[in-house]
Order: sequence, then structure tokens, then C-alpha cells
Amino acid sequence: MRNWGEFADLYGLRGEGPELVGPNVAEAVYGFFANGGTSCYLVGTNGDGLGAYTAALAALEKVRDVNIVVAPDLWKSEVDAPAIAKAIAGHCAQLGDRVAVLHTKQGASVEDAGKTPGLFGLEEAERAFTTVYYPWLDVPGIGGTARTVPPAGHTAGIWARTDAERGVFKAPANQNVRGVQSVETALSDDENGTLNAAGVNCLRSFPDRGVLVWGARTLSTGRDWKYLNVRRLVCFLSDSISTSTAWTTFEPNDERLWAALRHAVASFLTDQWRQGALMGRTPDEAFHVVCDQSNNTADSVKAGKVVIDVGVAVVRPAEFVRFTVTSAAGSV
Repeated sequence: MRNWGEFADLYGLRGEGPELVGPNVAEAVYGFFANGGTSCYLVGTNGDGLGAYTAALAALEKVRDVNIVVAPDLWKSEVDAPAIAKAIAGHCAQLGDRVAVLHTKQGASVEDAGKTPGLFGLEEAERAFTTVYYPWLDVPGIGGTARTVPPAGHTAGIWARTDAERGVFKAPANQNVRGVQSVETALSDDENGTLNAAGVNCLRSFPDRGVLVWGARTLSTGRDWKYLNVRRLVCFLSDSISTSTAWTTFEPNDERLWAALRHAVASFLTDQWRQGALMGRTPDEAFHVVCDQSNNTADSVKAGKVVIDVGVAVVRPAEFVRFTVTSAAGSV
């Protein structure tokens, strides 16, 4: 779906309550589009529990242009929620091109919100592709009935809006949340700081500024991936390079191919540097690309693989983050 009207027409929500799809889902879709989202896929779980979500995630594996995964009804069952959250995080980590937007349960105290990431039992690789937001939001309600809803749909829309207005390298924080009245729980600076340290991103209400997103971290405890904009930038760069080098399939896997790839990737990264996505006074300070005999060994060539090692100096932190792109080449 590419707009709220299309969704509303499909589910008969013009002036009606969102009974068919459930209030959390309907409000999340509305919040996504109201905050700048441009298109979304709605995948039904066809039931409750982990099995239903696993089937839905399997369907999403086939959709290449998904880069945000939201589960508005995550806490429908407190018993199932941790396992469902882990499945979503695992899905994002496995595919490597999308990030999960999760949330705490309704009415959670500040203390309980800080414990929420630990309930999911995530491995570090999964934590690097997962975010958690707190608290829930008070909204007017699309059917005219005021509700308190999870923040995932609204924050996903803000991600999309920030991508369009500034770029994926800009942290989606200090951004106004549209279509809301207030937050369920007001937070102090100290409480915000405690939750931030736990990897929980806060939504806060400020005088004369409305409700703002006041955090942009993943759940990662590592240096490289704790900042959401870094994680998403590298997802974007890796996916873009992988997609644009698909032509290497069936090409002779030799120095001529490696040189062509170095040139193509360097040109792409230079454009990103000029747009402000990478640090450095020159492209040489902003990134490096290695695609030669040093990382394309005889064994990898024999296996039909071409390896491109890329290092980028992200805007924050100002350090090199290394990732590898592998494509097929010389296949028969």
C-alpha cells in the first residue's frame, strides 16, 4: 500500500472503527503514513503465537525492498512476545538489509522498559538489527475513539521521512511525531539517560515542541553498530553495492573484473561522500575498496565468488566500519 486512503478503502475504515485488522495495526499504518511513510506491506499472521509470525516473516523474505519490520501486536500475548521479538530480530539479521522496530508493552514502568531488551534473549548479531521504543502514544484514534497505541508505526514513518529529507545516514531522532496527542509516560532527563544506556529509544513531550523521538540506538553493545544511522547506512550501502554488481555473474573472474568493480564501487561511495554520508576531507579519507588477489584467492575464484571489502568512515562515530560484499562470478 502506498497511502492511508488505499489501506482505509481496503479495510473499510472510512469513518469506522478498525475492528477487522485490529486497532494497533490500523493505528500503526496510519501513524506510518502520517509521519512520512510512502509504501508498506501488510502481512497477516493468520493466528497468534510464534508459528504464525514465523510464517509471516518467511513471506517477507521474498520482498527485497523491505528495510523496516514492525509488529504492532507484538505484546498481544506477553508469553509469546519475547520469542516473537527474537524471531523478528533473527529475520532482520539473517537478511542483513532491514531493521526491526520493536516496542515495550503498554503501561510499562521506566524500570520495566529498561529490562525489555533483556527479555528478548537476542544474540549480538540480532541486537545490531533491532531497536526498541518507549513509551506508547496517546492518539485521537482513526475512528474518533481516543486510544493508546504502540509507537512502532509512527517511528517507522519518521525513519522513512528522515531518509527522504536528509538521507539514511541521518539519525531519525529529534523529529516531531505527527498525529499524536501525548505520550503515555512522561520522562525526565535522568530516566531518558538510563533508558538510552539500555538501548531503549524514548519518545518525549517537550513544551512548545510536541512529542519528539529522543533516541536513535540499536540494542547492540558493540562500538560499530550501536548507532541506528550507522547500522542502516551500512545496510543501504551493502545492499546497493550487491544489487548493482549483479552483472558480474558469468563474467571472467580476473583482474579486469576486479578493476571494474573497484571503479564502480568507488564512484558510488564518492557520491555518498559528497552527499554527506561519509566523513573525511577527501574520498580517500572517507572510504577504501579492496577487490584484488589479496581477497579473491584461488579458492574463492574456483568457488565462483568475487569478494569486495569496503571500509567507510561513517558520520558518527568517526571510525571505519568494515563489511564485505560477495557476488557470483565466472559461474557456469
